Amino acid sequence: MNMEKVTKIGKELLPYIIIIIVVLMIKAYIFTPIVVNGPSMMDTLHDKDIMILDKIGMRLNGIDRFDIVVIQTGNSKIIKRVIGLPGETIEYKDNQLYINGEKMDDPYGSDVTYDFELVEIPDNMYYVLGDNRTDSVDSRILGTISKDKILGHATFIIYPFNRFGSR
Repeated sequence: MNMEKVTKIGKELLPYIIIIIVVLMIKAYIFTPIVVNGPSMMDTLHDKDIMILDKIGMRLNGIDRFDIVVIQTGNSKIIKRVIGLPGETIEYKDNQLYINGEKMDDPYGSDVTYDFELVEIPDNMYYVLGDNRTDSVDSRILGTISKDKILGHATFIIYPFNRFGSR
């Protein structure tokens, strides 16, 4: 193979190589698909929904109460809703949410949220719950979640198409 032919092939392949690199960078650092596993976020999210994990939005906008986030736990990822923020106290009494001792509306909890004792949330930690409070492994079991374990927001369903859109 002569040098001219190699150069021609290289020039033809270069745009495809650049596209592949850009796609891999976007997947690694900005957006990536994630699958909902189990019923813990029902009725908001369903088992096997495919969502977009937004990694950069969290870095730009931070984490707010009631955001849906993806959390790295060991070798798996779980999707939960942020209920308590760093520096707050949180508790549930008689199916009612209290933040810093103040009664607060929680429009996302389906069914009953069983009482739990007052929890003080340390700096850089979050308290998360599944929307299906009777069937969720969340901060009531795992404890508070470190900010560095939160991979990003998950608010946009891409499949199934009949559930397409933001949540």
